[in-house]
Amino acid sequence: MLLDSRFETLAAGLTGFSTSLAKGERVLIDAFDVPDAMVIALVRAARARGALPYVQLHRARITRELMLEATEAQYAPHANVELMRMESMDAYIALRGSENIFESSDVPADKVRVVSKAMKPVLDHRVNETKWVVLRWPTSAMAQQAGMSTEAFEDFYFRVCTLDYARMAPGMKALKALMDKTDQVWIKGPGTDLRFSIRGIGSRECGGQRNIPDGEVFSCPVKDSVEGVIQYNAPTVYLGTSFDNIRLVFKKGRIVEATSSNTKRLNEILDSDEGARFIGEFAIGFNPHILQPMRDILFDEKIAGSFHFTPGQAYDGVGNGNKSQVHWDMVCIQRPDYGGGEIWFDGKLIRKDGLFVPKSLHKLNPDYLLGR
Repeated sequence: MLLDSRFETLAAGLTGFSTSLAKGERVLIDAFDVPDAMVIALVRAARARGALPYVQLHRARITRELMLEATEAQYAPHANVELMRMESMDAYIALRGSENIFESSDVPADKVRVVSKAMKPVLDHRVNETKWVVLRWPTSAMAQQAGMSTEAFEDFYFRVCTLDYARMAPGMKALKALMDKTDQVWIKGPGTDLRFSIRGIGSRECGGQRNIPDGEVFSCPVKDSVEGVIQYNAPTVYLGTSFDNIRLVFKKGRIVEATSSNTKRLNEILDSDEGARFIGEFAIGFNPHILQPMRDILFDEKIAGSFHFTPGQAYDGVGNGNKSQVHWDMVCIQRPDYGGGEIWFDGKLIRKDGLFVPKSLHKLNPDYLLGR
């Protein structure tokens, strides 16, 4: 079968730079509404490295149908099987396409909670115990979200996903070192005045070895340290529902007030469990190709000049111990075209209007990352 050369280039990057598959390693290729040709490209790329590929195919409408009447009795055995399989894998590559990003919007919230709770051990093992990378697949629906023609969006997608992510390494290393020694963070901008501590939490670099597209360094607030208000300016879709203009108010780390274009549904999600009203991640994004939100979090959380502040589950190793079935990356863009903003570490200005200020971080600004 003759494959699109772009598929082969992407597959080589995912099995090489992103997951570093080695001879004899088992890799699960999880394909959600993705063309067979791309799955075949991944199978061939894995075999070329001596790895053992396994494939699981998903269809969004079937997944929705299963979730509509989900019960613990149905999903507990399913989760056990999925966990056994994941425990036998060394690596995981997921490509997620969707012809309708709102396919699951009418699944009742209590059914979503049943599925999320049952499948959480599978997710935790995948995240913590395997080499993994997750990415979207370009579809007409995504092109519509981005306000682009299908052809133009496909060109954008492959340009972003095959970026020379190794070029991010020196800047990310410097930002990580700075975050590791930082105590107090102050973020301000239109509608936002937020203070918290990241003392002793640590940080992690994300440069193409977990998510594609990539380009962030993340940490996490000390759980009870968050005070103030944040006004997000990027729209978001979570559990099949669209939200705009999310505003959160914090006291002693907890979200005490939450409003948006869909305030009722927002609070239903934040009431999923106690941990959903605490923050599990703070991250700074800097992918130079991604400038506008498109209601797809794997792209939007990497927007140049953005940060995300995430209600819910904290990551093991770089977290505050917060536990939740929710992990919702909400994004705020601080470039001048979105109203600007500033990030301060221990009284020093780190980023202003989306550009890093200290010389040690200039290699994370667009001019360097794009080789200008």
